[in-house]
Amino acid sequence: MNDATHLLEEMNDRSREVFRRVVESYLDSGDPVGSRTLTRTLSEKVSAATVRNVMQDLEYLGLLDSPHTSAGRVPTQMGLRMFVDGLLEVGDLSEGDRKKIDETTTSNTADVGNLLDRVGAALSGVTKGASLVLSPKHETEIRHIEFVNLAHDRALVVLVFADGHVENRLFKPPPGQTPSSMREAANFLNALIEGKTLAEVRKVIQYEISRRRQEIDSLAREMVESGLAVWDGDDVDSARLIVRGRANLLAGDEEEEGLERIRTLFDDLERKRDIAEFLDLTEQGDGVRIFIGSENKLFSLSGSSLVVSPYMNADRKVIGAVGVIGPTRLNYGRIVPIVDYTAQLVGRLIADRS
Repeated sequence: MNDATHLLEEMNDRSREVFRRVVESYLDSGDPVGSRTLTRTLSEKVSAATVRNVMQDLEYLGLLDSPHTSAGRVPTQMGLRMFVDGLLEVGDLSEGDRKKIDETTTSNTADVGNLLDRVGAALSGVTKGASLVLSPKHETEIRHIEFVNLAHDRALVVLVFADGHVENRLFKPPPGQTPSSMREAANFLNALIEGKTLAEVRKVIQYEISRRRQEIDSLAREMVESGLAVWDGDDVDSARLIVRGRANLLAGDEEEEGLERIRTLFDDLERKRDIAEFLDLTEQGDGVRIFIGSENKLFSLSGSSLVVSPYMNADRKVIGAVGVIGPTRLNYGRIVPIVDYTAQLVGRLIADRS
């Protein structure tokens, strides 16, 4: 149990209701909530002074904060986390939202990239936020690996998968590589890859390199390590990040400082080559996860929230993720079922196309 959840259990009914009403009002309007306004909405008839005292106690606990421009209160990041974990009421997906998301799947195209582009656009349109879609990596077992020397600073990795799929990836080899050292590196890999996916090969190779470091020629070792680094993250075709609707997110923040932080966030996202972190965010547990502010290092500088869910292939392996970025005052109760449904739908569609 985290500290925020423990605090929630320790609060009396009045404090819990005041806290819930402050957060719900803030999520709805984005404005600080004052005690006089709150008094009119409480189920229990109490004075504004009593409500003000309760709000001061909640502020002392670190759950609410007072912006210097207003006498009202807003939830802190800790307060939002407690609300999401203990008080959030997740609604059902509306028929209108479901229909808009389903409409993206009406095409019979087998192009997964085109499908995910449309899903990202629909998700952004429905939520009025910015959507993220991480397209799947090729998870089929590898049959053969070959290195081809193109120039002194350029080489090609040819990957042949068990299903007949072939990928060619360019990379910069370590200095001093020769055709013979490239063949040695390829022979070393091919002796170990049978029946393994690319991710599994990487783990095996890392172990073998540490265990048999003295047995492997240093140049071949550098080749292997360099090649693996390229395969794991720099190939944008096999693990592509689709960002849609950045205008929606920018329109929701009128402060110039906030705008600049969010622009920086998106510039970083669009430059980012190693995007495996999005899968790391989702593989820790099933279903939708919510990251608020600095809980997610990718978005901590922008002060944004991320609602993200993995999608799986027919073997129940996580192969990608879909999510929505927005200001911390997202309508979580509505966004969570939308992201959950979209992730499940994408998983089924990719399984069908496979």
